[in-house]
Amino acid sequence: MVELSKNLKFDPKQFVKTLPQDPGVYRMLDENEKFLYVGKAKNLKKRVSTYFSKTQASARIAKMLTQTCDVEFVVTNTEAEALLLENNLIKEHRPRYNILLRDDKSYPYIFISSKHKYPQITFYRGSRKKAGRYFGPYASVSAARYALNLLQKVFKVRQCDDYFFSHRSRPCLQHQIERCSAPCVGYIDEASYKNDIDAAIEFLDGNSDQLIERFVQKMDAASADLDYEKAAGYRDKIGMLREVSEQQYVSSEDGNVDIIAVSNEGDVACVQVFNIRAGMNLGNKSYFPKLPEAEKPEKILAAFLGQYYLTHIIPEEIITSHQPDDVDVLKLMLSNKLSKKIDIISAPRSKRARWLVIAKKNVTAALKSKLATKAGLAQRFEALQEELKLDYMPTRMECFDVSHTQGEATVASCVVFEQDGAKKSDYRRFNIENIEPGDDYAAMHQALTRRYTRLKKGDGKLPDILFIDGAKGQVSRAKEALEELQVEGVKIIGVAKGVERRAGKETLIPADGCPEIHLNEHSLALHLIQQIRDEAHRFAITSHRKRRSKKRMHSPLENIEGLGPKRRQNLLKYFGGIRGVSKAGEEELAKVPGISKNLAKAIYREMHASGC
Repeated sequence: MVELSKNLKFDPKQFVKTLPQDPGVYRMLDENEKFLYVGKAKNLKKRVSTYFSKTQASARIAKMLTQTCDVEFVVTNTEAEALLLENNLIKEHRPRYNILLRDDKSYPYIFISSKHKYPQITFYRGSRKKAGRYFGPYASVSAARYALNLLQKVFKVRQCDDYFFSHRSRPCLQHQIERCSAPCVGYIDEASYKNDIDAAIEFLDGNSDQLIERFVQKMDAASADLDYEKAAGYRDKIGMLREVSEQQYVSSEDGNVDIIAVSNEGDVACVQVFNIRAGMNLGNKSYFPKLPEAEKPEKILAAFLGQYYLTHIIPEEIITSHQPDDVDVLKLMLSNKLSKKIDIISAPRSKRARWLVIAKKNVTAALKSKLATKAGLAQRFEALQEELKLDYMPTRMECFDVSHTQGEATVASCVVFEQDGAKKSDYRRFNIENIEPGDDYAAMHQALTRRYTRLKKGDGKLPDILFIDGAKGQVSRAKEALEELQVEGVKIIGVAKGVERRAGKETLIPADGCPEIHLNEHSLALHLIQQIRDEAHRFAITSHRKRRSKKRMHSPLENIEGLGPKRRQNLLKYFGGIRGVSKAGEEELAKVPGISKNLAKAIYREMHASGC
């Protein structure tokens, strides 16, 4: 007999009698009205009644029912509509008993600006609101960066931002290493640069064969005119483009195709997606869906496809390693969403069968790597529990570090590790303000106070262990910060480098007054602590450098009202740069065309106030 929650807000038998025999979506809710599970049904009455039968095959479902306090439903016109609504609700509410697609970050694109006579081509991720053309999405950052690198080598198009471009008086390093034609200083005219941009667009559109053919004709023409240097340039471009074409699995075929393979072992699953767009392979990406229990590949694939294509471009053809559950309903849902017929093929032939073989090999290798990593992490967690003499297995740990350059642009980082590894969605960075430059103790205290004030308000989970990258002083400030907030149950440990600052010589400093701990350099527990500490250090330095770069890229001239881009450019050209402007007096500044005496005064005040 299935045990039901004692807090049920409804009578299951009576409730089932009221259900219609129509397609729709049902939702299991807990005592706080949070979603436990979302499901779709062709017949709501038949499907929901199975949950309240005398026997329940699944331990997961039985456990879920002990927490279920209410069930809600909504009727839809078709089963395909129910599937779409189900996946939308899963994406929004993340129910704990559904299969969840955890990686929902936006994909990288290559972006070409359109509001500039010398357009910029750059890596882009985010909402597509900027005016210009977007190519992708690429399956991974490395695939997008590879394509960008090729565009630089073949077409020599600029990737610098508009601020950098408009303030150049001589070519940058990219021109010196033959990765840019230096339009910023007039080394290429607008028409020639437009030809390069058009060729780059043609390549990104997947028309590399036509592009190569045109380059061959231009090479022959240049050779006939005895312009061998120009002919050699076209020859090199042709070679690079052909090399890329040979690397593409589908270089000879057009169309948009996704190849999706799944492999699982127990409650760990890996799904790999290969994206083919306009006949060009844009790379592959691994996903590790969160499974509430061991599931069949067919069910994992059905759940993955429904959630994945809510936010990603739907191709005309999807090739899968297994036939997903409810494949006909899934095809209908995707076809309705795209307003075009979608094929889902699990037994492809010819070249497509070879693509699937490659995808299966990749997904199997990725799963093995994940399982090995998971097993290694489990051993490290066990070793940590033993070394720290804990009476519990830590499930969540945080580590803080502070980074700055002689007190400038101070940033504190917080990284989070759980038993599956780094949980990057919970990472946080803190821009430190209103402290003495270089005061690491105050920076740490501010970061911890801000972090744990939020956690006390219910915004996130408290860790079992809090690591501090620092010695006794930092540990004391961390202890003070948590005591002020009345945060209890968190073990604070400082990770202090040895005298020689060598890895393996760290000293662990507990905040509770226990003796310092020196672990063997081969200790698995120490390796885990080093991994967390190094990740906090990396994240802090990266965040600091971004903040410092942003601060330094901002010119004090941009703060002056009435000094637009053209007048700023006149100033910089007249004095040879920002340093010359800072040394000029008011009278000299007023000699610049377009600069009045009042504006000269404002410039002089701003330059001296900012310390330039």
